[in-house]
Parts: sequence; structure tokens; C-alpha cells
Amino acid sequence: MQLATGRLLALMFPIVMTVVNLSSIAVVWFGAHRIDSGGMAIGDLTAFLAYLMQIVMSVMMATFMFMMVPRAEVCAERIQDVLDTESSVVPPAASVTELRSHGHLEIRGAGFRYPGAEEPVLKSIDLTARPGRTTAVIGSTGSGKSTLLGLVPRLFDATDGQVLVGGVDVREVDPVLLAKTVGLVPQKPYLFAGTVASNLRYGNPDATDEELWHALEVAQAKDFVTKLEGGLDAPIAQGGTNVSGGQRQRLAIARTLVQRPEIYLFDDSFSALDYATDAALRAALARETAEATVVIVAQRVSTIRDADQIIVLDEGRVVGSGRHAELMAANQTYREIVLSQLTEAEAA
Repeated sequence: MQLATGRLLALMFPIVMTVVNLSSIAVVWFGAHRIDSGGMAIGDLTAFLAYLMQIVMSVMMATFMFMMVPRAEVCAERIQDVLDTESSVVPPAASVTELRSHGHLEIRGAGFRYPGAEEPVLKSIDLTARPGRTTAVIGSTGSGKSTLLGLVPRLFDATDGQVLVGGVDVREVDPVLLAKTVGLVPQKPYLFAGTVASNLRYGNPDATDEELWHALEVAQAKDFVTKLEGGLDAPIAQGGTNVSGGQRQRLAIARTLVQRPEIYLFDDSFSALDYATDAALRAALARETAEATVVIVAQRVSTIRDADQIIVLDEGRVVGSGRHAELMAANQTYREIVLSQLTEAEAA
């Protein structure tokens, strides 16, 4: 249907212009004979041509309107449907503006089901993360890792159980406080049109240039930003399309570091980095986030093998929890994931 509509629109303009030009030629042809025989003045022919062009152009515009109005109407209905959609994440009526503890994250029996879905994405998830410790979440594609992380900053709310930050259910926390407390680096980071500095200051509008450079250094982004023309003032296109995927990830990590939240959530944020940069970044992050709570979702085993706690997800359920060596010995799911990436010797 779209292809047929596109073809019709592509043909319409040349057809209409052909009719306009043929009409002008016909008027001049017959008018010239009338002028030659003395039956018409040149001014009358000029006026007739002007009137003809006005009529034909109006018909042409009306033709385009007949094509565009129905499409615009459908688009307007879709936009209105979006505007009329009520958010499933509702701000609390009485917001909690002060947390009971700092950096403590707890997920109690959390589950999540998309509207209309036959099966839930997450089922009875229990997880506890504390300051100074790194918790990793690993699992096969589609096991619910990103969905689990999205529950913490309330990208959507758990349909079962609770998610607590600082001892308070996130559904009761003031949204501004929650945004300051939780820093999320998404799987596909997004940069806004502006400069490197303006993007980094989304995390903290009052950050100094020294703080920005420090965050870039920790995120292993200082070298390539220094080489950009303008440095911190180098332009960034909408969506970060003028930088590579790995550079986008590092800038997004630096933006979160500038924010300095109590809880860091990294949703497979190192996937576009080479192994050397990944290792250097993780080492620098460990020093920078030593007092914070860190939760990492990753596909690479090398990224999470040194975590204090590794949570193994399979089909939306927790099927294992512990350190790398413990899981290698006792959890078949984790062992299969590890051995799909590393040899037995490397895994040991």
C-alpha cells in the first residue's frame, strides 16, 4: 500500500506539469493565429495565459491536498493517541524526599509483565546490592536483564513485588531524588545535539571543566575528546551520530560519573569497547565507585567475573547467585555461558 502511494505521488507532479505546459502551448498556438488574423490583442493573450496558470496551479494544489489530507489525518490520530495515553509510571501523591539509607538497593520478589503478554518477563526476582560492592547480572539474550535494571530508575514499574532504593519503595520516592540517586547507562546510550560539555553536564549542570575532564579520564574518553577540534566544546550531533559506538558508550559513562549517584547501573555498557579499553575502564571505575553501589549487566564474562556477586538469569528467573568460582562449580547455566566465550583454562 505504501509503495503504491509512493508511486502515485511520484507520478503526480510530472503529469500535472505536463498538463500545465501543454495547456500553455495550446493557448499560445491558437492565440497566435487569432492575433495574426487581428481577432485578438496581445494583451488579451497574456491575460488569458495568466488566468490559465492560476486555475491550473490551483487544481494542482487541490490534487496534492486530496492526497495529503487523508495521510495527515491518520498521522494526527496517531499523535493524539500517544498524547492521550496515560503513563504507567505515576508520580507518588506524597513523595518521599529523604531516603532511610544511602546506596542500598533491594529487589524483593519482583516480577514484570508487559500489558497483554501471556508470560511475564521477570518472575520472583530477589536481589540485594550494597555500597562498596559490585553486583553483576548475566544471562542469555531475552532473559530479562535490561528489564530488571529498568525497574530501578522506574522506566517502568514492577507488576509484582517491590524495588527499594535506600529502604524506600521507588514508587514512593520523589522522581527528582530518584534521578539523583540512581545513574543508568543504557544499553544503547543516546547523546543530544550540542557539545561534549553540554552532554556531560546533563548529569550535573554545575560541574566544572576539571570535573568533566576527570570523568572523561575515568571513562577512557579523554584521549579521543582531546583530539576533537574544540575539546569539550566539540560539537555532538543529535543521537551522537558523529562519534563511534564505543565513543558514545564512554561519553555516556562519563555523563553518569559527572552525576555521582549513589547507585550505578551499567546495562551492557561496555559491549562496543575493545578488551584493552574494557579492562582499563573497569579498573578505573572500581576506584571511582569504591563507595557506591554498582550493578552491571553484561554479555562478556570477562567484564563481570571479578564481581562480588553474580546473578544468573534464565527465562526471567534467578537460577544462580554467587562468585565466579562458585557458579562455575555449581551452576550449569553460568558454566555454559562462560565456556561459550572462554576455554576451560581461561575460565579457571
